[in-house]
Amino acid sequence: MNSELRIGLIGLDTSHAPAFTRLLNDASHPHHVAGGRVVAAYPGGSPDFGLSWNRVEAFATQVRDEGNVAILDSPAAVAKVCDAIILSSVDGRVHLKQFQEIAPFGKPVFIDKPFATTSADARTIVDLAVHHDIPLMSASSLRYGQPLIEALSTAESLVGADCSGPMDLEDTQPGLFWYGIHSVEMLYAALGRGCERLQAISTPDAEFVTGLWEDGRIGTVRGNRTGNKSFGALLHAPKTARFVDVANHPKPSYAGLLEHAIQMFHTRKAPIEIEETLEIVRFIEAANQSRETGEGVTL
Repeated sequence: MNSELRIGLIGLDTSHAPAFTRLLNDASHPHHVAGGRVVAAYPGGSPDFGLSWNRVEAFATQVRDEGNVAILDSPAAVAKVCDAIILSSVDGRVHLKQFQEIAPFGKPVFIDKPFATTSADARTIVDLAVHHDIPLMSASSLRYGQPLIEALSTAESLVGADCSGPMDLEDTQPGLFWYGIHSVEMLYAALGRGCERLQAISTPDAEFVTGLWEDGRIGTVRGNRTGNKSFGALLHAPKTARFVDVANHPKPSYAGLLEHAIQMFHTRKAPIEIEETLEIVRFIEAANQSRETGEGVTL
């Protein structure tokens, strides 16, 4: 990656936008990610979602002033002047519409979590990407937490995993699509594709989802709303179990995420199969159905 790509940000209504900009644009940052620089951005913002609309102006100002980034008036305007796109809008409901605007430019795209909030939207995005020959990647940064990466690189073949983290809910983001995506991404980083059925339990303080994989492995996701903000993964091998404090590392998980996204922008090869991303969306969709009905759901 000898060249530096021009990166565009679409959606400045999230703390990820200034975080990504700092890591990419500030060469003095201790965890600077080389290979790309944010040069243009579109603020976006969803008027019916407070955590989007109430923050977009401050984050847009921060990205513009601290990163020396041009603020443009549409996703298409950003795509036109950039080599690759980070679609960072915090509201997963708008990802399809924004992707439709930039897809004709054929630039590689990283879509920040969640990829989409319905399987129908997710499949439409993928079909558009195939039609326009667009390299496409989506992930939570927790998938690339350094402790989890290191544990998975040395682990025996896993027979199961239990992943946990905070799981606040937002009315405009269906069920586990808001914060549940992080723990689900960690689970899929550990076990990969293949969940065939799940069962969810929901209480005012917690969420719990048990998934059965096609090969008999069991994976669980636990979410809490009691103030515990830590992310953890218990990895089960045939003879041992190992707990991983996923976010406990000097290197921010954002840096690991960006390293993989920038590599994808350069090579046009995604590090995560898009079918896994589609299954993650379906897993959360099914978990939301199960937590409402109390019944098991087949993916």
